[in-house]
Amino acid sequence: MTQISAMETMPPLSKGRSLEAPSLETMGDAKSDFDAVLYPNRSLPNKGFVIVMTIVAVSLFSTGLFFSTLGAWPVLGFCGLDVLAVWVAFKLSYRQGRLRERVRIANGEMWVSRVMPSGHEMRWRLQPYWTQVKIDQPVRHESQVRVISKGRTLILGAFLSPEERGRFAEALTSALGRARG
Repeated sequence: MTQISAMETMPPLSKGRSLEAPSLETMGDAKSDFDAVLYPNRSLPNKGFVIVMTIVAVSLFSTGLFFSTLGAWPVLGFCGLDVLAVWVAFKLSYRQGRLRERVRIANGEMWVSRVMPSGHEMRWRLQPYWTQVKIDQPVRHESQVRVISKGRTLILGAFLSPEERGRFAEALTSALGRARG
């Protein structure tokens, strides 16, 4: 088993809230050799969020009312704080779900774009000939997809499941091999 822990050491080519460089959609040729968009899985859709929040609010409100009738009226306020805390936790989780990474290989160049939940974007441009993809074998929970170019490391898809990271690493390795010719 090979297990190497790495940190990102590759500085982005450009970064900022609204980059002046052209977007990856318009960059280069209309046809790309490889194009992948990675994003975290969110298993609870908006309708499910509304249902869960309704159940939480109704159950805590009824519990608070019960204790209020017994004379413990401050419990109702604390139940309201509990509902607020659950709502804030869900909103923070959904905000993290806006993270996106896009990897595109076209015209002999590999472009990586990472859009943070805040809307800030970072971009890297790599040459496929100098780029390697490494992942711990066998793929485990702590395995990382590391893109290494000229001694610098970029970690991709940290939010993916181990199986997804393994498949992504295989597909990217294959695409880089085709791009090298």
